[in-house]
Amino acid sequence: MQEDPNLLVGSETSDDAGVYRLTEDMALVQTIDFITPVVNDPRDFGRIAAANSLSDVYAMGGRPLTAMNVVCFPAQTLDKSILAEILRGGLEKIHEAGAVLMGGHSVEDPEVKYGLSVTGIVHPRKVLTNAGVQPGDALVLTKPLGTGILTTAIKAGLISSEAERLAIDVMAGLNRYAAEAMASFPVNACTDVTGFGLLGHALEMALASRVAITIHMKEVPLLPQVLEALQTGMMPAGSFSNRNFCARHVQAAPSADSLLLDVLADAQTSGGLLISLPEKEAPALLKALEAHGVSRAAIIGQARRGEGEKGGIQVF
Repeated sequence: MQEDPNLLVGSETSDDAGVYRLTEDMALVQTIDFITPVVNDPRDFGRIAAANSLSDVYAMGGRPLTAMNVVCFPAQTLDKSILAEILRGGLEKIHEAGAVLMGGHSVEDPEVKYGLSVTGIVHPRKVLTNAGVQPGDALVLTKPLGTGILTTAIKAGLISSEAERLAIDVMAGLNRYAAEAMASFPVNACTDVTGFGLLGHALEMALASRVAITIHMKEVPLLPQVLEALQTGMMPAGSFSNRNFCARHVQAAPSADSLLLDVLADAQTSGGLLISLPEKEAPALLKALEAHGVSRAAIIGQARRGEGEKGGIQVF
């Protein structure tokens, strides 16, 4: 373990980004992420990948300042116009975030991959981590679930064009607006819901905070046609891994819908923020999110003291 008093957030609690204090009132937030294509259109893929990378800074309570492209591309077999469109989509999101593109790095690779290395800033006393959940907190989710299932269905041509477009727009949506809304509230903890699914990221919060989290599955917002796609077998492999990983820490009620449990474990791309704050503040946060254009946010659960100071998840 590294010893540096200015390293405010490292790898100990599986947080979304690292935080390093520069001065008494400024700290750096640093993260890197890249993904393989989840949709067919190159520009949409660039937008989604960039939003996904920028999200980690927002989850820490920070503001992105600079970004660098991370690119893997088979230049010998794919036309470089495809790469240009990917980068164009990414740049749109970088500019929307108010950040500056400084360059990047590319390598020849048989599989396309794209993302960003992002540096942001945050006040050292306003850093949000996944380890601050308090008993009595409410859990607010800012984006609907189901992108892993739907991107699998998109590749198989099994959902409508309207559902596909909505899923793409949700993934490409920046968490900037949710972060701006929560900035005026006494938030205790935050993370973004990505590859480990809602169950996996909620479990990280529970374990890091040593609390028990209850999720009310019927309150969780879902994208259109998710359950229909799931019934046709469109569950990505990562979602099975998430269910297996979380199994010993998750207690589901006997009446819990197995399909909805699968959605809770669905591996998300560029998912929403999962925000923990005092329960009395949650309704006002929903109104603030709505005012910032975040229209599908919902209160999906609560936290209580964990048994024996250990964290876990209950699903009803």
